[in-house]
Amino acid sequence: MSVDQIPIGKFSLMTRLSQKALRLYDRKGLLVPEVKDSFTGYRYYTVPQIEQGMKIKTFTFLGFSLEEVSMLLDAESAGNYEIIEACFRRKLEEIRLEVGQLQRIEGILQGACKHSGKVMEIFKMSVTEPVIKEIPELRVLSKREKGTFALTIGKLIGEICACVSSPENQRNRVKTTGPIMFLCHDEEYKETGADIEIALPISGRLSVEDPRMEVKTLPAIRAVSVIYRGPFHGVEAGYNRIFSYAEENNMEIFIPSRELYFNDPAEVPEEELMTEVQIQVRKR
Repeated sequence: MSVDQIPIGKFSLMTRLSQKALRLYDRKGLLVPEVKDSFTGYRYYTVPQIEQGMKIKTFTFLGFSLEEVSMLLDAESAGNYEIIEACFRRKLEEIRLEVGQLQRIEGILQGACKHSGKVMEIFKMSVTEPVIKEIPELRVLSKREKGTFALTIGKLIGEICACVSSPENQRNRVKTTGPIMFLCHDEEYKETGADIEIALPISGRLSVEDPRMEVKTLPAIRAVSVIYRGPFHGVEAGYNRIFSYAEENNMEIFIPSRELYFNDPAEVPEEELMTEVQIQVRKR
């Protein structure tokens, strides 16, 4: 072993990266030891690799996946700092959404703690009786992508609203003609990779720069509808009421389901949020 070869144990101590993590980074090609003893299998690193190890540690601490870390390291090697900045901006947006979600959870728990004698009343939910509605075609501005509900819905709503309120679209007198809505295209609940579409009914000549946004027409549907009052995390009560109603009345349901948001969680308490759930149906 030469003087500048650092055994994995010592390298782990110097970088505060576990040996398990170092072996993973080796397999992923992120931090490959300069030398591997073919007889013992021991890994040896060099002093310049300490900096690489610290970069990986910092990126993972900031919440980047190993695939993203690899892309960031490649971009740095190529001097492509625009890619690095874009990645950082995306991560900042994700973190802000996560912080907002955690703050909402904090508010719910604080309310529960203040009413310890009536804890479950904090989570009471109200759902109207189901009704059949004939919903006409809707011209909407839409954007669709896959992600988690907590992060992706809020992100897409912000992007859609920003587009409509842009100076050019305001000069063109673009108007919203209904509440913003979430369309779920999955047949089952997904923690990650959910197929999410946000749509906002609009009128006027709309200018759209984002290539993943589109102006489209949602088809007319016959749907069972309920109005749910309460925090977003309890909206399942509305779906349960519709599913029960459909089963009782021998109806078949279809995706995508729709959630229409009538007020803003930044402006009203969570218990006063109003959400209409619509699910397309037809007689079996």
